Amino acid sequence: MAKTTRTVRIQFFSEYLLGNKISRCKKCPRLAGFLAEHREKNPDWYCKPVPGFGDPNAKIVLLGLAPGLKGANRTGRPFTGDAAGIWLYRILYQRGFCNNEESISGDDNTALRNIYIANVVKCRPPKNRDPRQDEIDTCKPFLRRQIELVDPSVVITLGNFSSKLLMPTTTGITRLRGKAYEWWGRYLVPTFHPAAALRGGESVKNDIRADLGIVRSLLEGRVTSDSQEAPNPTISVEPIQVASEEQLGLFGTASS
Repeated sequence: MAKTTRTVRIQFFSEYLLGNKISRCKKCPRLAGFLAEHREKNPDWYCKPVPGFGDPNAKIVLLGLAPGLKGANRTGRPFTGDAAGIWLYRILYQRGFCNNEESISGDDNTALRNIYIANVVKCRPPKNRDPRQDEIDTCKPFLRRQIELVDPSVVITLGNFSSKLLMPTTTGITRLRGKAYEWWGRYLVPTFHPAAALRGGESVKNDIRADLGIVRSLLEGRVTSDSQEAPNPTISVEPIQVASEEQLGLFGTASS
């Protein structure tokens, strides 16, 4: 391993993917004020920017939008403590990615295997609204560095917002999902947000399960594309062009 790589890894493990820097951030006045208000109302809640959670050597990064008000904002762990997160961790357990079937608090013994979970924006936006563009821009360096440090083979985007941030498209998640895309030397697999699974019932849940099956096939090398063939291919990978300054600013060069 090259010296520069060793140096990055040492820094990476000591900071656990920028956890200290993320949790201390107060760069967005609107979000910082909202968290302070909820911290005063709920002194036992976490109410700070939420770092990622999971295996630092993961082959998979699972990317959501922002912390849930009564989930990660309360517990300090992504997708932990609300209904959508409980369903997500149960699916991860069934697929062998998690040691616990249920994760409801940030201080349990839950551990993830080969998967790392993060959010596009690290703070809960007020009124259950999407984050503003300036807030996304402020969080971009954190997200970019998290992906660089984990260096996954596959990024799973949950829902419309995180999928459209990483892909130059206006296509909705219903049409985007069910496929794998080439993305900065990696694969990107869009799927529904767990909250949509709770609203949409078994049909949406089965779609998410199918998309996790795509991820498994990608990790096992069972893919094909216009420029590459694999023995007994089962997953077709579609190329995408990431050309906007927004996405170039987020992820730097196209090399993995």
